[in-house]
Amino acid sequence: MRIAIGCMRISSLTKPEIDKLIKTAMGCGINYFDHADIYGGDGKCEELFGEVYDGKREDIIIQTKCGIRKGFFDFSKEHILTAVDASLKRLKTDYIDTLLLHRPDTLMEPSEIAEAFDYLCASGKVRKFGVSNMNPTQIEFLQRNLGNHKIIANQLQLSVMFTGMVGAGLNVNMKIESSVNRDGGILEYCRMNGITIQAWSPFQYGYFEGVFLDNPKFPEVNKVIGRIAAEKNVANTAIATAWILRHPAKMEVILGTTNPGRVTDISKALDVELSRKEWYEIYLAAGNELP
Repeated sequence: MRIAIGCMRISSLTKPEIDKLIKTAMGCGINYFDHADIYGGDGKCEELFGEVYDGKREDIIIQTKCGIRKGFFDFSKEHILTAVDASLKRLKTDYIDTLLLHRPDTLMEPSEIAEAFDYLCASGKVRKFGVSNMNPTQIEFLQRNLGNHKIIANQLQLSVMFTGMVGAGLNVNMKIESSVNRDGGILEYCRMNGITIQAWSPFQYGYFEGVFLDNPKFPEVNKVIGRIAAEKNVANTAIATAWILRHPAKMEVILGTTNPGRVTDISKALDVELSRKEWYEIYLAAGNELP
C-alpha cells in the first residue's frame, strides 16, 4: 500500500469519528496506519487507535516511531525497548510492523540500537525497521552496525511546494537557490539502497505553515493542478498525491487528514498516472526552476 493514514491528529476526534476514519480508509484499500509515541501527547493517539480498532490485526499495517522525548532525542537501547513496550500496550497489539527512529539523535550509539533491534526482532515485537528525517551519511553510519536489520524506510517531508530533495538533483552545478544540496542526495541514496521514502506533509508549503491547495497565495500551481484534476475527474488532493507517487522512487505518502471524505478523494490518486509533461508542469507552476 502506497498511501498511509497519519494518525498524528486523531486525538482531536471522538471514538466514533476515529472508527469512521479507519473504516473509510480500509474501504478505499488503505490499511496502513502511521503512529508515533509522541502523537497526541504521551501516546494518546496510539491509545485511542488501540481502543477503537476492532478488526483483525493481520488486516492492517501499523507503523510507529520512537526517539523524541521532551527536550531531547533518545536512541538508547533502554529507551527504544521501553518505548516499544509502551506502544504495544497502547495499540493493543503483539507486534509492530515497522518501527522508525524518529529524527536523528547525534548521541546515538549504533551498537546499542543494534542490540535493541536484535531483541525486538527475536521476540517478535517488531518486524521491520526504518528511520525518519535522516541523511545518507547518518543512515550509512547506522546501517553498518545493524547486521541483518535493513533500514527499509526514511520518512521525509515532501510535497509539490516542498521539493528540496528533488530540486538539488535537477539543478546540479547551478548558482541558484534550488541547487543547494541540503539533504546529501537523500533521494538518490534511498533509490540506490532500496529504502522507501515516506512523504509526510504532502499538502504543506512549509514546515507546518499551511496547505497550498486552494490557497490564494499560490494561484499558478492551483490553476495547473485544478485543470489536471478536472481533466482526470478527481480532486486536487488526488493530483497533489499522484505527483509524489509518480516519481520512480516508488514513494509512499503519509496523509495527515482526519476527514473521511478527503481520504476517499485522495485514494483516487492510486488510479492516476501523471505524464512526464504533467509532472514537470506542476513542478514549475509551484515556483521551481529548471536549468
